[in-house]
Amino acid sequence: MYPEELVAPMRTDLTSVGFTELKTGEDVANHFADHKGTTLVVVNSVCGCAAGAARPGVKFAVENSAAKPDHLTTVFAGVDKEAVDKVRELTLPYPPSSPSIAMFKNGELVHFVERHHIEGRTAEMIGQHLVEVFKEYC
Repeated sequence: MYPEELVAPMRTDLTSVGFTELKTGEDVANHFADHKGTTLVVVNSVCGCAAGAARPGVKFAVENSAAKPDHLTTVFAGVDKEAVDKVRELTLPYPPSSPSIAMFKNGELVHFVERHHIEGRTAEMIGQHLVEVFKEYC
């Protein structure tokens, strides 16, 4: 578990642009029970590829896409264990991956960006990819 003072700025990086944190497994389950439409879930992380590509890429997509998910959510790997475990259960058969980005439509996983699709790519590349995903599913 990472100390909250370390992860707080990384959480704020997404919550300041409209993402809702899901901190428990129950939060995740309730979200998908109560919210229809499209949900983007970012599995946030303290790693460099989260800071350099994943979070900026997601923000780029949200800011630059005409089509947007109905719900923007995030869980934090290494901190919100129950919530991350529940999201990982929902993203099977993909292996655990953080950071990662999952798109759900009416509770069903329709697109998943694993860590190895984030590493070595720029934020703009990730963002442009997500813009296309939003066009297809939102």
